Amino acid sequence: FHGRTTTIVGFSSDEEYRFGFGPFTPGFKILPYGDIEAVKAAMNPNVCAVMIEPIQGEAGIVAPPEGFLKELRDLTTDNNCLLVLDEIQSGLGRTGKLFAYEHEGIWPDIVIIGKALSGGMYPVSAILADNEVMGVFNPGEHGSTYGGNPLGAAVAREALKILVEENMIQRSAELGAYFMEKIRAIKSDHVKLVRGKGLWIGIVLKDSAGGARRFCEALQEDGMLCKETHETVIRVAPPLSVTRDDIDWAVERLDKVLTTL
Repeated sequence: FHGRTTTIVGFSSDEEYRFGFGPFTPGFKILPYGDIEAVKAAMNPNVCAVMIEPIQGEAGIVAPPEGFLKELRDLTTDNNCLLVLDEIQSGLGRTGKLFAYEHEGIWPDIVIIGKALSGGMYPVSAILADNEVMGVFNPGEHGSTYGGNPLGAAVAREALKILVEENMIQRSAELGAYFMEKIRAIKSDHVKLVRGKGLWIGIVLKDSAGGARRFCEALQEDGMLCKETHETVIRVAPPLSVTRDDIDWAVERLDKVLTTL
């Protein structure tokens, strides 16, 4: 999942997002996530880029095998194609690093960012790239009605300053580890596993649990908002301004819902 514009939904694996739209832009090939051998088999001189989430969000906080991104970076470099990372959900401190790709120490060619870029206050998105890539566009060749909006840019700059000045990235790493430890300590027959990085956690339920939505609805009734994804995953993504007391409050509600429903 990378968004809902026509080209993007054209290569979505979810038919729900494709229904009612088209014609779609050709040339995209969907590969199994985290499978470096599948990428090698698909690689050819006509491949211009590989686009991937370093950790999948809508799929339920799914991380690829350790070392996969490093191998992918080497493979794309060797084949002269771009590595494009969608960090709209995973970026800007969510995983305990400024960007999720930093966990593997790589340097992508393009990074897509949004959402937290404005601190939730204004619709802002952007791409990051080195001069070699950015230099493809000359002034006036690419733009949109609201692109480069001065208010949006000002909000984004302030949100980035707050991330750094309030030490939110490091706090995401520390509080995320604390949160995950507390959730894993909950003794529930419904929980299959708990996974995540930083303040981005997926509680994977067993098939016998009856789906994640009923748990999310019960949490909502108790004042806590979570989102179910792929039927069996409760996705937990608190604001980076969350405190230890907030987490303890949330764990009480998670414990209650996961052990009584």
